[in-house]
Amino acid sequence: MRAIWKGSISFGLVNIPIALYPATHREELRFHLLRSRDLSPVNYKRVAQTDGKEVPWDQIVKGYEYEKGKYVVIKEDDFKRVDVEATQTVDIQSFVNLEEVSPLFFHKPYYMEPQKGGDRAYVLLREALEGSGKIGIAKVVIKTRQHLAAVKPQDEGLMLELMHFPDELRDVDEFKKPREAKISKKESDMARSLVDSMTEKWDPDRIKDDYREALEEMIEDKIAHGGKSVGKAPSRKHPPNVVDLVAVLEQSLRPKGGTSSGGKRRPAAKAKKAAGKKRTSGGASSRKKTSRAKKAA
Repeated sequence: MRAIWKGSISFGLVNIPIALYPATHREELRFHLLRSRDLSPVNYKRVAQTDGKEVPWDQIVKGYEYEKGKYVVIKEDDFKRVDVEATQTVDIQSFVNLEEVSPLFFHKPYYMEPQKGGDRAYVLLREALEGSGKIGIAKVVIKTRQHLAAVKPQDEGLMLELMHFPDELRDVDEFKKPREAKISKKESDMARSLVDSMTEKWDPDRIKDDYREALEEMIEDKIAHGGKSVGKAPSRKHPPNVVDLVAVLEQSLRPKGGTSSGGKRRPAAKAKKAAGKKRTSGGASSRKKTSRAKKAA
């Protein structure tokens, strides 16, 4: 993987040579616009709204709409007048306690890899941040744009996480707040019990992108069946309105497959019979799917 940026971390008189690498990636499934009758790709065109005519690149300028329908043209020289100096430096302005910074500020992480001659200072900074619970608040220019950023310890290394500037965040007062409600002790205790019962050790490997997997499976099915639709779309489940919160919490806390102490249990024979039917139908379905896949191959 190629570094997207090379420079150094700077704070006080300390300079640590580093390189930045994206810490995340998202491979979107790309779809093309096609003409329905012959599946010919449809290209995007730059069309003027006033007359519907296509506009060549050499006749296009950038403009800022300062009033509805009124624009001022901004040229390249205008952008250069406000351009910030690209110093190739992660310039740490100060150190703050991580717990004091709202998670809303953070939005894009990068791995910071130490470069030749910077290992000792890199480790020293990482250990200082990790031991103090602090992060470095910095400014950095990446691809001509200045960003607010945080330098954070991460495992055995450091991360640079780009941040939103304060004026980019919406004020929470813009949104409707919940009305005051008196919560009973029973409701509170049961809500905590439900949280405790669903608490488990964090394991990111268990988390999958269900939508992407379902989309890929649908595309594979359509390819195997010559572009024809296979199956019906699942019906959407609408959550019921919660009226009796305690009753819903009690139901959520019951063991899966069990009933309350006063309820009737399902006869064992019927349960076994139902399970057998489920396995049989599941096996048949699986065999049919495998047979279809072989024929398609």
